[in-house]
Amino acid sequence: MTRWRPPAPRSTAIITREGFEKLKSELDHLWHTLRPEVVKALAAAAAEGDRSENAEYTYRKKQLGEIDRRVRYLSKRIPSLKVAEGSPGDRETVFFGAVIELENTQSGETVRYRIVGPDETDAKRGWISIDSPLARAVLKKKLDDEFEAELPGGRTRFAVIAVEYTDS
Repeated sequence: MTRWRPPAPRSTAIITREGFEKLKSELDHLWHTLRPEVVKALAAAAAEGDRSENAEYTYRKKQLGEIDRRVRYLSKRIPSLKVAEGSPGDRETVFFGAVIELENTQSGETVRYRIVGPDETDAKRGWISIDSPLARAVLKKKLDDEFEAELPGGRTRFAVIAVEYTDS
C-alpha cells in the first residue's frame, strides 16, 4: 500500500532576461563542456577492468546521471519559460521583477527583496520566488499599502515602503 500525494503545484513559468540567459548558458556548459569530460573519464575508468570495485567508475557513472538529469530538466524547462521584458507603467505598484522594501509593522524591521521566477531564486541576494507566500501577498500592492502574509513563523503584517524596477 502506498500513500497517495497530490502532485506538487506547477511553478510559474516566468523569468527575467538575466535568469533566462543564465539557464541557457548552464545548459550549454553542461552539454558541451562538462558532459564530454565526464564521458571521457568514465571510459578511462571502465577500461581499468573490474567495475565492481572501481570507485572512479562508480563516481563517474553517478556524475553522468546527475548531468543528464539536469540537462533533461533544462531542455524541457527553457522552452516553456516566458521572459518578462521591461517594467510596468505604474512603477509604484508591485509586479514581477520589482525590488521591494518592506517594513514589519510589529517589529519595525525592514527587509529588501526582488521578486523573480522560481528558477532564479537566491536567498543570499534577497531574490524570492513569485510563487512564495510573501510575494503572492505583496503582488499588486502599492507604495505605503499594508498587507498580511502567512509565513512559516505565523501571520505577519508588512507595509510597502519602497518599490523599484531595474531596467535590465
